[in-house]
Amino acid sequence: MGIINVNDDSFSADGSLDRDEVCRMIREKLDEGADIIDVGAESARTNRKAITVEEELRRFAMILKSWESCWADINPRDSMQVWPPILSANTWRPEVVQGVLPMGVEWINDMSGLPDGRNAQHCAEAGAALLIMHSVGEPKVPHFQQQWPDVIGSVKNFFAEKIELAERSGLSREHLILDPGIDFAKQKDDNMLIYRNLEELTMFDRPLLVPVSRKTVIGDALGIANPNERDAATVACMTWCMRHGGSIFRVHHVKAAYETARCFYPIGE
Repeated sequence: MGIINVNDDSFSADGSLDRDEVCRMIREKLDEGADIIDVGAESARTNRKAITVEEELRRFAMILKSWESCWADINPRDSMQVWPPILSANTWRPEVVQGVLPMGVEWINDMSGLPDGRNAQHCAEAGAALLIMHSVGEPKVPHFQQQWPDVIGSVKNFFAEKIELAERSGLSREHLILDPGIDFAKQKDDNMLIYRNLEELTMFDRPLLVPVSRKTVIGDALGIANPNERDAATVACMTWCMRHGGSIFRVHHVKAAYETARCFYPIGE
């Protein structure tokens, strides 16, 4: 999953509000082997105020309405690349979810933790998939003091409850993807425990999206302040997670992730 930030305050400074530049970034990530493009219009950084619903929808529309034209003349890198690529919208407010689904979005990457059933209902009505991320509280609000006496047990209980909520809202289990929410309302040791025990989360028999790319936990563990210098450790985390149940990897540096995956799962194996 290649990350596309349609904003000017991404934590890794790789976003843009220029349509042509965003299309160029989409093409680049697909050329490098991305199967999924995850478009976000608002930075998840908690030291930035939330943009308005109207502004978020405007940014999404600028890109989503020209989605296919961004890549229509390029070809998949190999026979294993998902093609046509999957379009994911990284958003959480139900009004925005409802607004972007008619624009061709196939997945909603919801970082809100599904506090109610509205986003699941919207996805069910549109036939879209929903990614549920583990967290607590409202997005864009820091949760630095959150403590987890048993983080793995808490994540398991959370997913069990949210899967049930999604199904009650009309969305089938087969349309769900789970994300343990690395760095969201978690401390360094919590994140490390999730990486080490990732395989336990396969109990739900749903794909696990693992957000490994340039995470704060990597910076904390290695003393690397600049997110753009964390790609080697990102590859190391990705390799571990591929061996322990990870299915989808949301990354900034698609080329490195593609090469890692193709060495781990060679074409024609």
